[in-house]
Order: sequence, then C-alpha cells, then structure tokens
Amino acid sequence: MFVVTVTFEVHADYLDAFRVAMKAQAENSLEKEEACKQFDVCYDEDRPQACFLYEKYDDAAAFAAHKQTDHFHEFDATVGPILVSKSVQTWHSQE
Repeated sequence: MFVVTVTFEVHADYLDAFRVAMKAQAENSLEKEEACKQFDVCYDEDRPQACFLYEKYDDAAAFAAHKQTDHFHEFDATVGPILVSKSVQTWHSQE
C-alpha cells in the first residue's frame, strides 16, 4: 500500500469553506477512484485551522492518477488560495 499524509493549515476566515471542500474531496476520492482505499480527514479540536489527511492507495501510480482527476484539480484550485501551509509526505506500508 502507498500511504499519503497531508497536513494543512487554513486561514481562520475560511475554515467553513475549507471543510466543505475537504468533505467533497474525500467523498469523491473514495467513490470515483477504485485504487483509493482510505481517505481519513482529521481536525484538531484545539487548533481548528489544522487538518490532517491519511490516505491509502494501491500504489504510487494510483496516487499520481489521483492528482490528475478533475475533483483533485477543483479541490486544489478552491483551497490553494486559503491555505497558510500544506505539507505532503508519502509512505509505504507493509500490508
């Protein structure tokens, strides 16, 4: 399995818009991408502007394909301007 973790920090004025877009992104990824096996969205109760993603894909090629989907491009265009920061890391699980 290919694992992707992403940490976002969102401008405080745009938290609601970010959460709506993130919910749609998670749903679209799971529903439209057979190779997307897991897409967990986590928020920090003490820091509402922080968001953490844990995603699992069949392999690195599946994640590369994910980044080419229409829903990814729409999400990226929507949230890009409202982010303070974004950090992406990739991992290989032993599954």
